[in-house]
Amino acid sequence: MSRQPGESPIDDVAAALLARIDDLGSRLALRFLDELETYRNQSQVPFDTIQTSCTRNLTLMVRHFTSSEPVDPEPPKETGRLRARQGVPLAETLHAFRIGFEFLWSELVAEARRHPAVTDAVLVDLAAEVWALAGEYSVAVAAAYREMSSELVLQREHERSVLVEALFTGVIADPATLGEATRILGLPPRGRYVVVAAEVSTAGREALPGIETTLSQARITSAWRLQPDQQVGVLALPRDREAAALAALRKHRARVGVSPPYESLTETPQALHFARLALVGLGDRAFGVARFDDNPLGMVVAAAPVEAAHLVEIHLSGLLTLPHEERVRLLETLETWFAAQGSAAAAGERLYLHANTVRYRLRQIEKHTGRALADPAAVRDLGAALQAWKVLAARRPDA
Repeated sequence: MSRQPGESPIDDVAAALLARIDDLGSRLALRFLDELETYRNQSQVPFDTIQTSCTRNLTLMVRHFTSSEPVDPEPPKETGRLRARQGVPLAETLHAFRIGFEFLWSELVAEARRHPAVTDAVLVDLAAEVWALAGEYSVAVAAAYREMSSELVLQREHERSVLVEALFTGVIADPATLGEATRILGLPPRGRYVVVAAEVSTAGREALPGIETTLSQARITSAWRLQPDQQVGVLALPRDREAAALAALRKHRARVGVSPPYESLTETPQALHFARLALVGLGDRAFGVARFDDNPLGMVVAAAPVEAAHLVEIHLSGLLTLPHEERVRLLETLETWFAAQGSAAAAGERLYLHANTVRYRLRQIEKHTGRALADPAAVRDLGAALQAWKVLAARRPDA
């Protein structure tokens, strides 16, 4: 309940300050501009919001000294929420309140000197009340600031997640919307990008925890979204940062697929498809990083197992029906010959065989497949079929 005027010598001091509270609020706001760097950025913290906050909080503080009502925490809380939305650091926000209470105390003392009834003993009691109020205000401001900061983080993460999903689904197509999306996501509007798809072990749990921060420390910008079965991300990846990105991905015991590089973010849906093909290409491996460009044929084969099996049947059935030892020997020779770029001598060195032995085996392969290895079309078909057989064999070790 408010005290009646004249009950305390402080009432007259408070009344005098309230009579010029707008001027006090303006002076305090100008002091903030002098002492607080963030407050000088008018695009971030408009001066009128500073002035309004100063006047409102000073009014509340002064009236507190003439009332027995408990402190109303809402004005300082509103200031804390506002400064969080404006991006003013919490430390600077609390510093502003310290400056405000120092300013209020100096004005109280200066005005009190004009009132003989205000003794030093009264000022001592008033000082204790002022700084107790400062403590309550600081607690209220900090609590409201942190609450708003948490809410803003959740909002921004939701917004980023929605925008990343829009990139993956191709919803964002026009340049204006795409430009705004890249600004919010922090991705450059033009450059070299890749998509990463990582398989999650449990729904709702990241396969690559902390990956965005790790990549940022390596000067790689990225944006991520967690889906029920995968964690997917877009990376802005200059060539000189590619090794660092792969190293960051390989630190996690997760199955990861990486798309080929692309230059326009409108191609992100197709890149996601390639990243998922690369992920499938890992076969039964428990973890690892597979890049689509390392073995594009193998990735495509892995994504189409029925077609791959048909390819094997057409071109390798003559070899696969041979007795086990002979089948293994000829398939190994064919694979090594391909790896040696069609050189029998080089294949022989890798197999610890004479080149003539390799040539004999190659003739056996031609006999059982009905294809001549001097024919480029036959080499193409047998190479694709061999790749398909390897992928299928990795899935079924007993095959």
